[in-house]
Amino acid sequence: MSKHWRAVVIFWCVVLGWVFWAVPATTAKGGYVGSKVCADCHPAEFENFSKYAKKAKSDHSVKIMADKLTPDEVKTCYSCHTTGYGKPGGFKNFQETPELGHAGCEVCHGPGADHAEANGDTALIRRKMVMKECEVCHSADRVKSFNFKPLLHGGAH
Repeated sequence: MSKHWRAVVIFWCVVLGWVFWAVPATTAKGGYVGSKVCADCHPAEFENFSKYAKKAKSDHSVKIMADKLTPDEVKTCYSCHTTGYGKPGGFKNFQETPELGHAGCEVCHGPGADHAEANGDTALIRRKMVMKECEVCHSADRVKSFNFKPLLHGGAH
């Protein structure tokens, strides 16, 4: 990777990391549970997500780049490539919270603990997404630079 592209990646990870930390995902208090918990009630969606959504494997990108970046630079990648990084009950690291080590269901739908504990109360989860929420990570510059394709219903539904 050229120095230019490495600088671009680091810049956007830092910018988006700050944005992600500053914007709350939801008002849920229960925190994150991981996509496998979602599979208990939503098996077809989980199967499609696991099979087709690039988000389901986003941790691979971080792991591939990790040895080329400083530990602080790697942490800036977590905001878009993991679930709930920097938020209560969210991703901490691959050893402590491996179930949140990819960009899972709760990245789009918000923390799922309250939803799961309330027998699937739909008022406790984000059901309707808007492109603005996707653009926190899939910004126009990242789409142009890295050929990302933000899809409102990409892969899972």
